[in-house]
Amino acid sequence: MLTVTSVNVNGLRAAAKKGFVEWLAATSADVLCLQEVRAEAKQLPDAVREPDGWHVVHAPAAAKGRAGVSLYTRREPDRVQVGFGSSEFDAGGRYVEADLPGVTVASLYLPSGEVGTERQDEKVRFMGEFLAYLKDLRERAAADGREVVVCGDWNIAHEKADLKNWRANQKSSGFLPEERAWLGQVLDPEEGGYVDVVRALHPDVEGPYSWWSYRGRAFDNDTGWRIDYQIATPGLAGRAVKGFVERAATHAERWSDHAPVTVVYE
Repeated sequence: MLTVTSVNVNGLRAAAKKGFVEWLAATSADVLCLQEVRAEAKQLPDAVREPDGWHVVHAPAAAKGRAGVSLYTRREPDRVQVGFGSSEFDAGGRYVEADLPGVTVASLYLPSGEVGTERQDEKVRFMGEFLAYLKDLRERAAADGREVVVCGDWNIAHEKADLKNWRANQKSSGFLPEERAWLGQVLDPEEGGYVDVVRALHPDVEGPYSWWSYRGRAFDNDTGWRIDYQIATPGLAGRAVKGFVERAATHAERWSDHAPVTVVYE
């Protein structure tokens, strides 16, 4: 069994003060992928920088207080790679991967974008480069007899079932037709060749959402977005037996605006 959890922590230093440390101590995950860490390793409290029982790789952004991804594994990785070979994005704290026996696990923080701004142009450039990398990664892994799972905040709701207020967000970054089409390419068996694991396990449900705005009563009303995914090669996806969102019991118990997304693989 392999249990993998992914979560955008919305600032690890802040999350550590709100309950992340206690959650980390209680989790049964074998691998933990974090996004939006927003800190260098030396800035993190000991309890999250190098917690007992974990091997940790932090990949902060060159721009202080921005982005940042981390990988926590119970077993020491055989190989670690920061970035995906992009001259523009590899210093941005957007991607880190590690090889474990039989599987490559990655933590991804895809740019969020904003319609009509350079941020959206940046997102489009990232998507173009990253799709090419995903294809290459899948092919290399297959040649080595390995599976792949890319976990993280993909900042795109793929289908209407992945976004509560989809009608009002059709011109919003994160639900633009071209973004949804791109994620469709990732998941096309003939192109990207990956599988949306949680959706495959729950094909006919709304959500389960993984992000809720802090504004209004979005969390209480479950007015959310499903933008945090575990995207895996078909062999690994077929071994998934359980996938769920670790939604906090109450708004007050949240330590991020995202919730952990966990999958158990046989």
